[in-house]
Amino acid sequence: MKMKKMMTIAVVAATLVSCGGGGGRPQFGDNEYPVVTAGTSNADMQSTYPATIKGVQDVEIRPKAAGFIMQINVKEGQTVGAGQVLFVIDNETAQQQVRQSQAAVNTAQQQANTAKLTYENSQKLHENRVIGDYELQTAQNAYEVAQAQLAQAQAGLASAREQLSYCYVKSPASGVVGTLPFKKGALVSNANVLTTVSNNSSMEVYFSITEKAAMQLQAAGLQSLPSVKLQLADGSIYNMDGTVTKMSGVIDQATGSVQLIATFQNPQKLLKSGGTGTIIIPRQENNAIIIPQSCVSEVQNKKFVYLVDKDNKVKYTEIKVDPQNDGQNYIVTEGLKAGDKFVSNGITKLTDGMEIVPITPERYQQKIAEQAKAMSAGDIVGAMKK
Repeated sequence: MKMKKMMTIAVVAATLVSCGGGGGRPQFGDNEYPVVTAGTSNADMQSTYPATIKGVQDVEIRPKAAGFIMQINVKEGQTVGAGQVLFVIDNETAQQQVRQSQAAVNTAQQQANTAKLTYENSQKLHENRVIGDYELQTAQNAYEVAQAQLAQAQAGLASAREQLSYCYVKSPASGVVGTLPFKKGALVSNANVLTTVSNNSSMEVYFSITEKAAMQLQAAGLQSLPSVKLQLADGSIYNMDGTVTKMSGVIDQATGSVQLIATFQNPQKLLKSGGTGTIIIPRQENNAIIIPQSCVSEVQNKKFVYLVDKDNKVKYTEIKVDPQNDGQNYIVTEGLKAGDKFVSNGITKLTDGMEIVPITPERYQQKIAEQAKAMSAGDIVGAMKK
């Protein structure tokens, strides 16, 4: 029985609270409704945009040589330097080609040395008129052919060494290693991405704004934007501010938006490439008309308030608001001007053209308290005796 009484009190109290909200009102009688005069003030607002986080340099690592992976020298999330060997591809064939090319160079070198001696000797014999011009020219031609064959063999050796180097997959930049989809022994080619190396010393955060906003921003310049904040996927705010540094020159035909890039320093490596978040751009509205959301009704994505005329009759009036809000208030852009009077609570009981008795919001709250007190002395005690 005691538990039943306590539950009854809780239900009655909850009913009172809900009646005092924006959806309903206590039963005051005399059509009394709180009325507020719209005024202007300065408001600190913020615009939010979904965002994607990427490293300043995200490099896909692909092998130039096809073969089996013989070694994986890194782990996921490891920091690597430029030029560090990440993977080793089966290189036995490439090593044999280098040895053959080296042998060909050695042979060509010896042949070139012999041709050189022959040519130099022929020059001396020609000076002493022992041989004629034909023999000298023949020796010279043989020497030049030997030099060309040596150069060709050296080029073959350089090519073989380059092919061998392809078997050692190196990082082209400093950064953090991403996922490793292939294991040791897997057959890979240049069509396969072995991993991604992300330079995450600073991060680029991509987000989009409307074409209209982009035109306004282009006229003002990126430097007109304040420092921006980044809300992470878990709802926390990243501990360093960012700067909008780039704006795309292309409008996305599918969405009609323009992409912006904000740069955030990442010394603690908290931001990860591929992550998501929300860009927050603070802004200040001067002489803004701010009204509580509780006094606004929404029908088919349109917003309405009840304005009060000089005869204390209400008019169901459409307004337009800034799409960005703090969850409690709206900034009105059209439909309401400073000096207009509107009903601030109990709007679900109103109808267009209805005559009301205006009271102040303070008096409205006082009546709620008085009614609650009356119920505590009467109705609630009666409910407890049942």
